[in-house]
Amino acid sequence: TINDETVELVQPYFEMEDYTLQHGKKVCGNVAGLLSWTKAMVVFYGVNREVLPLKANLAKQEGRLKIANAEKEKAQAELDEKQAELDKVQAKFDAAMKEKMDLENDAETCKRKMQAASALIDGLSGEKVRWTQQSKEFKSQIKRLVGDILLCTGFLSYCGPFNQDFRNLLLKDLWETELRAHKIPFSDDLNLISMLVDQPTISEWNLQGLPGDHLSIQNGIIVTKASRYPLLVDPQTQGKEWIKNKEQDNELQVNSV
Repeated sequence: TINDETVELVQPYFEMEDYTLQHGKKVCGNVAGLLSWTKAMVVFYGVNREVLPLKANLAKQEGRLKIANAEKEKAQAELDEKQAELDKVQAKFDAAMKEKMDLENDAETCKRKMQAASALIDGLSGEKVRWTQQSKEFKSQIKRLVGDILLCTGFLSYCGPFNQDFRNLLLKDLWETELRAHKIPFSDDLNLISMLVDQPTISEWNLQGLPGDHLSIQNGIIVTKASRYPLLVDPQTQGKEWIKNKEQDNELQVNSV
């Protein structure tokens, strides 16, 4: 209940020289306490007059803070909602980007396959001519097969004892003439070696010690293809060494005379 008027009324008493705690104690202890209390109330009023606006302002600011916190919570709720929506959209975006990358990878793979297929088709288009020509050659070869086989079997059966010149005489001058006389088709450029053995086998024979000339290879064909046991006239022992190396894995036993 203290106000400015009250403070103003008691102010003249505070200015008196004997209105002190020491003088009050001389009169009466209770008076001294009352005197001290009145001064304290005036000081309290002065301080409280400055504090009250601050309290009011504090209450006002607390009200604003409460409102701001409420708005903040509302904004945070909206933010959380928007963040959830953003997360869903981001997940859809990531899925779409992954699908896009997968499609791009599939497209690139398909492109590479198409390029490879195109290259293969281009390559096969060139092979078509060769295959067509080879097919015609096969048909012609089938027609000549009877005569070619007759020449090969005659070579295996009868040409073994003779040298290269006499073998050519039998094949070219005698047997081919007979085939023409009987109108049996055969290949004019028949290669007995390629007809009876493949190149890898010849290479293996060479590694085993067989010489690489035509006569030696023909002899190797007769040794391996003929149905009768071969007799080798081998003054240089090349055939002997070749057979020993060739049959080494088969545990060939050699008796020296």
